[in-house]
Amino acid sequence: MRNDNIIKKDKEKLDPSQKEKDFRIILIGKGNVGTSFLKLLNEKLSLLKWENHLNIRLIGVFEVDGALIDENGIDIETLLDIGENFRELPSWQENIKAKDLIEKLKPNVCIDTTPTNSKTGEPAITHLFESMTHRIDFITSNKAPFYLKYREIKELSRKMGCFVKYEATVASGVPALSINQYLQGTEITSIRAILNGTSNYILSRMSAEKLPFSLALKEAQELGYAEADPTLDIEGLDAAGKLVILANEILGWEKSIDDVLIQGITKVTPQAIELALSDGYVIKHLAIAENGNLLVEPRLIEKDSPLNISGTLNVIELNTKHAGPIVLIGRGAGGFEAGSAILNDLYAILKERKYIN
Repeated sequence: MRNDNIIKKDKEKLDPSQKEKDFRIILIGKGNVGTSFLKLLNEKLSLLKWENHLNIRLIGVFEVDGALIDENGIDIETLLDIGENFRELPSWQENIKAKDLIEKLKPNVCIDTTPTNSKTGEPAITHLFESMTHRIDFITSNKAPFYLKYREIKELSRKMGCFVKYEATVASGVPALSINQYLQGTEITSIRAILNGTSNYILSRMSAEKLPFSLALKEAQELGYAEADPTLDIEGLDAAGKLVILANEILGWEKSIDDVLIQGITKVTPQAIELALSDGYVIKHLAIAENGNLLVEPRLIEKDSPLNISGTLNVIELNTKHAGPIVLIGRGAGGFEAGSAILNDLYAILKERKYIN
């Protein structure tokens, strides 16, 4: 954050005749990611106001059992201070749903941080199409809509002139999707990546400590890296969904998760890992997009490969026609990591809509 003296100087430079611009947002899902986003946004509000005469108003915060609604603006600092007791605020209303109020509230942008339902994509798909139908821009960290209904989303967003941003869906704060705009001078031909931190952590521990799969999984669960039901991670479904999004966005494909050949890591044994190590290789759970095909499976890679990362990190190797391989590495999950990606998407919309320079 900039200190108060800098903001004060910016305030002194304001032209009092310049009209303040108003920008309204609603947030659907006040979990870890949603709350982290609000904390990051709160740090930027003064700067946006003094540098761009922009007043960002949070007019709705929706949860499964109701919402905070205040068209004059919910005080974000108060909301953060009250924490889990936000339902005690006077603007709380029970038993109302975002899908029923998106049109009425008329936000400039709807931000969705609801949990991923890999089979239906709900409720995010409903929120997304409701927003686009009413020409409301949309930002989300929810992966499912984009590996289930990518083509329909793109067609409707073009028809309605809406921006749909979803950087947080792949590798959280790593600019995996937006990197494409900076590589217009070359052609990305294929992708190899590690897109699930839980699986990578398990295989890393099996390799480093010779642990059996069951013990490595238990350790990951105890540390909070794996869910009580880790199926989406260890069976490769989470990585497959992210791979679809990467391939569609970066390679220009129009695939769904049904197009991915998927093999999880549950059959990887300590013996297989030991044999690989003895030959100078490691086993990693790779997500691969090449020659029109999508594949997620355990693969042998050389020990000195840039894809040989440990712990819960994600890595994405983009193979290009003219610039060789380009590698992105970073933490692929976490509240603030995803929150920062959402904030980046918000800044992109503010610039594209000419609210900021």
